[in-house]
Amino acid sequence: MMHIVVCAKQVPNPEAAFSMFRIDEQAKRMVPAPGLQLVMSPFDEQALEAALRIRERHADTKITLMTLGPESARGAIRHGLAMGADEGVLLRDSAFEDADSYATARALAAAIRKLGCDLVLTGRQAADRDTGVVGAGVGELLGLPVIAFAKDVQVEGAAVRVERVLDDGTEIVEAAMPALVTVSNELGAPRAPSLRETMRAARKPIAVWKAGDLGLAEVDIAPRRIIERLFVPVKDGRCEFIAGSPQAQAVALAQRLREAKLI
Repeated sequence: MMHIVVCAKQVPNPEAAFSMFRIDEQAKRMVPAPGLQLVMSPFDEQALEAALRIRERHADTKITLMTLGPESARGAIRHGLAMGADEGVLLRDSAFEDADSYATARALAAAIRKLGCDLVLTGRQAADRDTGVVGAGVGELLGLPVIAFAKDVQVEGAAVRVERVLDDGTEIVEAAMPALVTVSNELGAPRAPSLRETMRAARKPIAVWKAGDLGLAEVDIAPRRIIERLFVPVKDGRCEFIAGSPQAQAVALAQRLREAKLI
């Protein structure tokens, strides 16, 4: 049996209006409005869709959906189970609170090592912070080959064959499994959960693991990120018209730019 682990993250709904968020500059954090809908990151939905497409071609495949977060992150797992994943793993521990990209990758890597798998799929980035480093970080910590920005993922024998997106086109890359692939939005829209799978999802298992279950001490997952300041930039624009002939306007404009230290 082939085993695929899909890593997912629960995020505030990316379609929510900006007014649903505020910045607490004192605490250096973003604060969503009460009642804001939490969803699975859309890029992670596409990673799960890639896993489901692989299972359609290789029926003897198990898909485990894994996420790190609070109890509310069960919602993202339930959504993934309704899409068709076979089981879920929730990494929930007070030690994971305020985890940065490194701590998240360290915990996910430890959980994947405990599970064992043939292929790890993640979204290209999370839809909230857009850092795009956790997937590659998990691959590095596990010592796996990493292929990024996939628009198509195929399993052929003991290898994974990926068509990945470049700035000026695409390329085909192959790697021996186990491997890790980050999936891009060019894969296409993920499927909507069917009524049948939604009903089955309620009976699918969700394991809950703490840091101790993964052999991780608090020092192992201490955040390395240092936030100096978090704020909403203030826009202060003004318009000034320069009179005179074109030559005089050009000279005056150059002088203004020099005074502003722009040239």
